[in-house]
Order: sequence, then C-alpha cells, then structure tokens
Amino acid sequence: MNHKLTGPSGDGPQPRGGMRSLNHADDPTALWAGARIAALIGHDSTPAPKYGSKEWQQTPSNDPRRTVAVIEAAELWRRYGDEEGLLAWFRDAQVVRPSLASRKTVAELNEAAKPKPAVSVRATEGWPPVAIPGRPGWYRSLVNGRQFDVPKGQVAA
Repeated sequence: MNHKLTGPSGDGPQPRGGMRSLNHADDPTALWAGARIAALIGHDSTPAPKYGSKEWQQTPSNDPRRTVAVIEAAELWRRYGDEEGLLAWFRDAQVVRPSLASRKTVAELNEAAKPKPAVSVRATEGWPPVAIPGRPGWYRSLVNGRQFDVPKGQVAA
C-alpha cells in the first residue's frame, strides 16, 4: 500500500489509499495505527509491500515498511474482515435481484395465506379405497361409478 500523504491539516505523512480513513478522530485504534505508520516511515514515499507477499518476505526484517505492511493488514482485517469474505460479499452484492415492484404486495400475500376450502375425498377407478379424514376406520370406495363410505371391515378392494 502507498502510505505517504499529508493529513487533513497538511502536516506530516499519513496512510494513503484504503488506509486514508485511519485519520478518523472517533476511532482510537485507527488513530494509533496511523500514528505508528507515520512514526515508522517519516517522509519516505516508498510504498509498503502487501503483507505476506513475495516482496514482503524479501524485505529485510529491520525495514520499517515491513512493520507498516503488518499494521495496514491488521487494520484492513479489523475493518473489513478477511479478503475472501470481502470478495464473496462483493460478488453477492452484485447479484441481480428481482425488483421490489415485481414482488407480491402485503394484500396479495394475505389473500394467498387465507385457508382454502377442503377438497373432498374421492375414490378413483383402479385405486384402493381412500381413508376419510376425520372419520377413523372409514374408507371411501368407488363401486359401479358411485362413491360409498364403508367401515374398514367392509372394504372391498
């Protein structure tokens, strides 16, 4: 990340890019991180390598840019979570969703939720007799094209 900018008042180096918001007075952690970065880099305009990158691994351990990269990565994690999670959020945010105008209204949903009349039980040609709801032990059968309710013992399959 690039990390040399002047602050809002024009004095001293401040973090650049995604880290610019470290200057918010209502976020003491961000203020601390910004102050640490400013103290580490002074007026050096060389950007810090991305934490964990090959360039970062090759940076000497006493180079302050190495520590700046760690602080920047920690702040980004604190503020936005892990990179894969953030990318997944961006992908999900870009999914085209149906417009609110195409969704059902509350009145339509209420109408759909109203109970519907029960469908009467009908026996069908070629099928066994059907149990009748609410009448345990009784079955509806079809005999010579007519519906008959009979107790279980009298069912002729």
